[in-house]
Amino acid sequence: MRARWIAATLTTVLLLSGCSAGSTATVGGEDALAVGFTAEPQNFDFTSTDGAAIPQALLYNVYEGLVKLDANGEIAPLLAESWTLSDDRTVYDFRLRTGVRFSNGAPFTAEDVKFSIERVQTDWTISLKSTMDVVDRVDVVSPSHARVVLREPSNSWLFAMTTRLGAMFDPSGVDDLANRPIGTGPYQVSDRRRGDSIVLSANSRYWGARPAYPTVVLKYYRDATALNNALLSNGIDVISGVTAPDSVPQFEADTRFDVLQGTTNGEVVLAFNGNRAPLDDVRVRRALTYAVDREALLAAAWGGRGNLIGSMVPPTDPWFEDHSGAYPHDPERAKQLLSEAGQQNLNLRLRVANLPYAISAAQVVASDLDRVGVNVTIEPLDFPAVWLQQVFTDHDYDLSIVQHVEPRDITTFGDPEYYWGYDSPRVRELLDRADTGTPEQQLADMREVAKTLSDDAAADWLFLFPNIIVAKKEVTGLVRNQVSESFDLTGLGRR
Repeated sequence: MRARWIAATLTTVLLLSGCSAGSTATVGGEDALAVGFTAEPQNFDFTSTDGAAIPQALLYNVYEGLVKLDANGEIAPLLAESWTLSDDRTVYDFRLRTGVRFSNGAPFTAEDVKFSIERVQTDWTISLKSTMDVVDRVDVVSPSHARVVLREPSNSWLFAMTTRLGAMFDPSGVDDLANRPIGTGPYQVSDRRRGDSIVLSANSRYWGARPAYPTVVLKYYRDATALNNALLSNGIDVISGVTAPDSVPQFEADTRFDVLQGTTNGEVVLAFNGNRAPLDDVRVRRALTYAVDREALLAAAWGGRGNLIGSMVPPTDPWFEDHSGAYPHDPERAKQLLSEAGQQNLNLRLRVANLPYAISAAQVVASDLDRVGVNVTIEPLDFPAVWLQQVFTDHDYDLSIVQHVEPRDITTFGDPEYYWGYDSPRVRELLDRADTGTPEQQLADMREVAKTLSDDAAADWLFLFPNIIVAKKEVTGLVRNQVSESFDLTGLGRR
């Protein structure tokens, strides 16, 4: 068995190195698909490593949960065939699919549901794990029946189960999550070349339909030009998300490709470190927000594609309200507020992810703030590793720019320990009430949270990142709107 596994791995590597120009799937013949990305995962363990790159690659593809988000952003069954909720909204009964196995051959049962959910509470270390605190216990009613009992009603819990938090694990397969992910999904990781690629191969034990592409190679590029050239030169088949907006017309004019444009959960945020003076002063935060011309920034950073939003809520969320006009570009108002706060000749460090959109946005921010007397030093940081450590974990920054792609992540403003450094008892109260109240109360309270964050200038929401995918016309099933953490390969097909 080991000899056959090694031989299969070597075959995959040889296929990768022997690309055949002109084929539909360029890295391994007609049965393979190559998808280009920009942010490479540090490792495969999203239980201890923050950021979007790992679930983008593995969620729904390698790891599955009881439920998932479908292409319309609706909660759909996955490993759970169905579920019911008690009248008091605290007990979920999940009926599990039978015959499901992990890629290592272990059967999936309700015991794994119990293990996986409880492990979020005990062993996970990422910032989003607190969403699972509402779980009181998980009961194994039978091998195919798991019961989850909440401490109180939660409107957000089932939705959270569509994210990485809901991923199901085999207890015998968690010893080396960083290097060897084991899930129930249609793919398994068969090769990894750091700085270059991840190879996903079809999981022969998969319970569902076989994927259209038995091999998918996730190729990583640090440079937008290299990413675009890879598609133009037949090195990849799909660009998962265009990072250089000025290249879009070129692809639109090329009859070899389809260009899909939709929206995302990706709020591009100018973060203010609220734990540091003078950014703990709302007048300073408002001044900086008035100073930045977001329409000009969107034009410079993304060719005008994308949306202005004004708070941490994309239009695909049910409580979206447009706050983009709350702080019109007004340098004189910015200067007045800075004067009222006693802040002249302010010097700030803007530490940004070294990604094209963030660098372009940072240059506009620095220029606009210079016009109101604020000197900004731009410091690009390697993303994700260095940015996650120094800004996200160590909170060593004044200002920062990065895209936040986790769905419904407005709740992060309810955590004073999060890297925003934002601490509002009112926001925490509203978030708690929104989660435990009726769905109607949730809508009202979440809208109030968004308005409060805007009023407080808790951050400056620069724009909502567009979802622009370019693919060879032979590739079908790509989703226009990016509403989950996953680049979901399960619906792809071919003409």
